[in-house]
Amino acid sequence: MRTLVQRVVVTLVSAIFLAAAGGLAGYLLGHALVLRQAEARLDTYANRILLESITSSAESRAILATMNSSPYAFCSDPEIEYFRQLIFQSQFLKAAGRMRGGKIDCSTTSGRTVLAHPQFNPDIARKDGTKIYKNLTPFRVDDQDVISLQLGHAFVVYNPYNLVSLDAPPMHFTATAIDSVTGQGDPLLGQIPNVEKHVLMQNGKVQVGNTLYATRCSTDGETCMTANISIPDALAVGRGLTFAYFAIGAVSGALIGLLFPLLYSRNKSVEQQLLRAIRADALTVAYQPIVDLATGRIVEAEALVRWTDEYKNAVGPDIFIKIAEERGFVGQITKLVLRHALRDFGSTMRARSTFRVNVNIAASDLADSDFLPMVEQALANAEVAPRNLGIEITESYTARQQVARNTILRLRQKGHYVAIDDFGTGYSSLAYLHDLSVDAIKIDKAFTKAIGTDAVTVSILPQILTMAETLKLRVVVEGIETKAQADYFAASNQRIHAQGWLFGRPVPARLFLQLLDEEEARIAREQEEEMPSAAAAAVC
Repeated sequence: MRTLVQRVVVTLVSAIFLAAAGGLAGYLLGHALVLRQAEARLDTYANRILLESITSSAESRAILATMNSSPYAFCSDPEIEYFRQLIFQSQFLKAAGRMRGGKIDCSTTSGRTVLAHPQFNPDIARKDGTKIYKNLTPFRVDDQDVISLQLGHAFVVYNPYNLVSLDAPPMHFTATAIDSVTGQGDPLLGQIPNVEKHVLMQNGKVQVGNTLYATRCSTDGETCMTANISIPDALAVGRGLTFAYFAIGAVSGALIGLLFPLLYSRNKSVEQQLLRAIRADALTVAYQPIVDLATGRIVEAEALVRWTDEYKNAVGPDIFIKIAEERGFVGQITKLVLRHALRDFGSTMRARSTFRVNVNIAASDLADSDFLPMVEQALANAEVAPRNLGIEITESYTARQQVARNTILRLRQKGHYVAIDDFGTGYSSLAYLHDLSVDAIKIDKAFTKAIGTDAVTVSILPQILTMAETLKLRVVVEGIETKAQADYFAASNQRIHAQGWLFGRPVPARLFLQLLDEEEARIAREQEEEMPSAAAAAVC
């Protein structure tokens, strides 16, 4: 009952904690997506206003050109009426007229009435002679900003309500004109934000303080439109999306929290099954042949442990070995494999002094003070010489601590063959190998698979072979599955051993011994066939 209560408490705590974590992660993700969407909307908005500005500018320039070629007398009644017709037919303009020296001579709204106003100075000057005025007093409407363009002695006035239809709160815009003489920008319409001028004069998106900005400029660089929105406003607009991601994150976290104890319990169950299997000697050992690539003869075998759990599911070594390492009982698996190897091949190793069975050991074995005495006792009981038992150590294990290197040295001193397994995946260097003082390296199958491809790892193979030759190390190549892969290494001048499905898959000891017997019988037949030929050659 106590265990059940503990599980319920752990489940609830993990669910609440992961729900909170998931909700926070979902909120942050939603927050980021909302701001990204806000940037995209700002960019679209700025582009839409810019296109409207380009269209209105094209119309105003066309009308200015028409006015400057007016067939009527300067500021005559017919000319003023002519201008009024042009304005009436336009889409973006509200007034037009004549201006000289900064003083208005006549307009479509006041006729030729001389207006008592000082001389007007343009706010912006363009290379083509166009002058831009902001808020010419006679044409102000309420508190709206009014923009006027002058070319020659003709001027036009924009309708201040042109862009009203483009308002899109809570987004705001700023229209900036660039002076071709000074190179400075002057905000003419819209909100004037408190930012550096370059933000309003360059294409791009930027965050300044608590506000997002997106600017689009015309191709001639003379006009820029900037859209902006405050981050609180953007988040308010995207509140629904943020909440949705928060909810998804919280629900996902809660589900994971509920499942986590089950997964943990399952892992514990796997651990217990594995321990029971070790105690019952229920793990099996398969043996994969290693051949001399030059002769094709089997010269070694690698012992590979296998396990089928209590539910008849095959569990991969990468899973159960890792569990055993994490829980601290991988040494029991090492003992089991060694015991099986000596039992299965003891007589074979005693009869064949050059045949060897290799056993993989873990990092904890190297650091275990009982490991070497255990190996010595097992060999003595089986009456097998140390040279017949090889030790394979994964490359990453050997670099962890000095004690591992000391154990390797003692193994070699006792006569064991020591190979670095999965070589090339870790700390490969001449100095590293020289310090380890091993007999061989086993090239990882990742390099073998790369043969015949454009993978970078292929270019490393010659360097590995040269390194091994320099240090007088034997080379064993793992993962050979095709003749092309075998031919690649056979072309080397070095003596190379090979392992892979091309030469045989891992099989039980009985079948492996059968392979050895068949190979021995084949070699005997070949020798018998060669004897008459040799005798005949001697007579001749």
